[in-house]
This record gives sequence, C-alpha cells and structure tokens, in this order.
Amino acid sequence: MRILLVEDTHDVGEAICKRFEATGHAVDWETNGRDAAEIIDFTEYALIILDVMLPGMDGFEILKHIRKSGNAVPVLILTARSEIDDRVGALDLGADDYLVKPFDFRELEARARVLMRRHTGGEATNLIKCGDIAVDRAARSVHVGKREVQLKRRELTLLEVLVARPGRVFSKDELLDQIFGFDEAANANAIELYVGRLRKKLEGAKARIVTVRGLGYQLVSDDAP
Repeated sequence: MRILLVEDTHDVGEAICKRFEATGHAVDWETNGRDAAEIIDFTEYALIILDVMLPGMDGFEILKHIRKSGNAVPVLILTARSEIDDRVGALDLGADDYLVKPFDFRELEARARVLMRRHTGGEATNLIKCGDIAVDRAARSVHVGKREVQLKRRELTLLEVLVARPGRVFSKDELLDQIFGFDEAANANAIELYVGRLRKKLEGAKARIVTVRGLGYQLVSDDAP
C-alpha cells in the first residue's frame, strides 16, 4: 500500500519510513506541510501519517484541506501535544486516529493496519481471503490452502491490494501508485513482471489473477458466480 508520511523530525521520519518499507509499503515522505497538501490533491494514498507541528502549514490545516476536498483517505495524527482538547479537535476535524509522541513503533504499525484494512475493505481482522488464498497483513504472510507461499515485499503488496477487493479491476497505473513511491523509477512493465511472478507462485490456488484487456487486472475466485 502507498503511504504519505508528513513529519519534519528527520530521525522519526527515517525510522517510520524504514519500518513500513520493510513490510512492503511504498512511503512518500514530506517535511513541509504546504508541499504535502499539494501532493495530496493529485495522489491517492491508502493512509496519511500526519504530524501536527510542521513548517509551511500545520497538520490541522492539512487535515481541514483533506476533508474539505471530500478526500476520505484515513489520517493518523502524530504529535507531542497530549492535551485532550488537541486530541478531540483532531478527531472532530476528521482524523481517524491519534498517537502521542513518543510512541512504540509496533503500536503505530498496528494502528496503521487497522485504518488501512477499514479503508480497503472494512474487514474486522488482519486476515483477508479470496478463494483459498489467505493474506495475513499483521504477520505479512501468505497461504494457499495449507501451503505457505514465500513472496517478496512488492509481490506481497500487490497481492494484498488485489485480495482486499476481489473482482475489482485495477489499472496498471493504480497498481504502480500503490507499490512504488515518488523516488522509485518504475513503469507499467514492472506491474506485468510482478503479476507474472505472482501467477507462478500462486499456481494451484482456487483464485486467479485475470487480465482484463485494455483495463488492467483483477483477482477472481473460482467460486465467484
């Protein structure tokens, strides 16, 4: 999944990027609030992690901008300000969750998983399935029936996107946006490569990645009508 991190404290930003990139997410990191607000207007994200105290434009103003434009992307606020009024204010402005610094990175990852799974499919657990393909978003593991399938991080992210919305057709551009960040050079051929690898590793599964000519790809269960 593609995440936008807006954080001007460099050691915190670097640590968050490393944690999420290690589990297969593409992370765009901005340190200036105004730059981040402009990017949000033309880029689709699965989650925005937003600090409050920022140069250019503070986190609350960015949050107002996001919700005023009708963007329903999940927003997790990060701040050192622990006063109840700040927390209530952020939630009333449209934040989905709130985490006070300093925080445990495991808690940040868990809260991020909750928000992203609600946004992509509304599942109550970290386990998502299509046919006999099961993706555990917390453990970052994949099973086909009882067989565990070893996937590289971008393969796993691609599969996660497809499994979260079975039957939906994703264009190559949409999949590129979810798998690669701004700083990573990639084109539509990369998606074809990852789809080909996934198909080989998922052989024998009761669901398959279907090419919809001229449109993109979808994951379809053999049990689907």
